Amino acid sequence: MNSQTAQVDDLRLVALPSAVNCTDMFVHFSLIEWSLADMRDDAVDAARQLVEAVVDSTDSRAPGFVTVRLRIAGECLVVEVEDDQVARAHSGAPRLEGRRTGAVPLEGRGKLVWCELPLPTGVTADSVRLPHRGERRRQVPEPAPEQARPPQPQQHGRHQAGPDPDLVDRVLVGLKRREW
Repeated sequence: MNSQTAQVDDLRLVALPSAVNCTDMFVHFSLIEWSLADMRDDAVDAARQLVEAVVDSTDSRAPGFVTVRLRIAGECLVVEVEDDQVARAHSGAPRLEGRRTGAVPLEGRGKLVWCELPLPTGVTADSVRLPHRGERRRQVPEPAPEQARPPQPQQHGRHQAGPDPDLVDRVLVGLKRREW
């Protein structure tokens, strides 16, 4: 089996109850984008349980961070959840029925827990259709003083910037493919 990572995506959240819902959306969107929608329910369930374990043990008055990571490696989708809670560093991974899980303490802070989910029969990391991601948007240089335009009216005293068109396109394509 080739265990080299072919694709990875992650999201960093504050370890509060809202992180669970954000994790659900992140996993849904990533799997649709990777054309692995058939794995959606199992992956969301695994990620949800791993994040809930962190959130349930977090002091809501001083929450830390939790990073949710999805990796496609070999013949598996690996769901990883990394926290920065020193108190959790030596506790084990939550048990997920019928799933291979593990936990690794991180040097000086928290731990990384993971769960492996097998890719559909006949699918390997190398055969997963990965999204086309264009070059990142470049910052536009400030115009020279002789090219400066008159100030534009601003709403509520803040500069209004438009969304990144590449991000909007990815979200729209992902939503079009999503099966509600």
